[in-house]
Amino acid sequence: MIIIADGGSTKTNWCLLDDAGKKVYFNTEGYNPYFVNSEYIVNSLKKGLPKDLSYDQIVEVNYYGAGVHNDEKANIVIEALQQVFVNSQVFVGHDLLAAARALLGDQAGFAAILGTGTNTCIYNGEDVAYNIDSAAYILGDEGSGCYIGKKLLTDYIRGYMPENVREIFWETYKLTPDDVMDAVYTKPLANRFCASFSKFVYDVSVDISYSRGIVQNAFDDFFRNLVSHYPDYQNYSFNCIGSVGYNFRNVLEDTANQYGMKVGRIVRSPIDDLVQYHINRSAK
Repeated sequence: MIIIADGGSTKTNWCLLDDAGKKVYFNTEGYNPYFVNSEYIVNSLKKGLPKDLSYDQIVEVNYYGAGVHNDEKANIVIEALQQVFVNSQVFVGHDLLAAARALLGDQAGFAAILGTGTNTCIYNGEDVAYNIDSAAYILGDEGSGCYIGKKLLTDYIRGYMPENVREIFWETYKLTPDDVMDAVYTKPLANRFCASFSKFVYDVSVDISYSRGIVQNAFDDFFRNLVSHYPDYQNYSFNCIGSVGYNFRNVLEDTANQYGMKVGRIVRSPIDDLVQYHINRSAK
């Protein structure tokens, strides 16, 4: 039996593939090694994985995760997985590689992630060939759920949010500006906190022009500061994984077209296509 996992900063999607080819899907929280350590991951997995999972019968774990930018960060995740799946060969790769393999298979092209965070790359059909660093949620991550949430929260704190939207925001969350500041600057996982408010932007319908403006500006920043800096980027189709890209795909498609890119695939989650990639690779 093997496991394939796609881990974002907020949620990890898992698929157990047994020897007969049966697929069993389940979820846990996300494990970005910039924000959590091996001990945290192990404890969370022991609580979050299915109780009837036969850990000792799993021979291979292919984990793709956010924040796995170098060996130091990858080893945090590898150490945790090896403690849980003791008989498994463990591979840990970046979630950007998962996105590219899910979206493009063994074909070269452009791939992006627009979820809690942001990432982009040129893929050569096997690995990430060129990547412009997103600079993470404090310095960058344009277009992400966190970026959209930060803009909403900034407008709320500064009093820029339209009054009808502000009333619904208060009714929904009961957060004062001081509460927001406290959550962002003194509590852990501020990126998840900020990203959670992208759902409010998607759901609130009392001022569509305001909500769309936030998303449009975020995606324009994403294309201007990241996508358009790839050499010959207009020669590629735009392919994207992630809940933010999927939920706001109409705005995303419009923005891609404005920057001269044809739109390819926009998918909420890579897990199904990623599992198929590994099935196809095993068959070769």
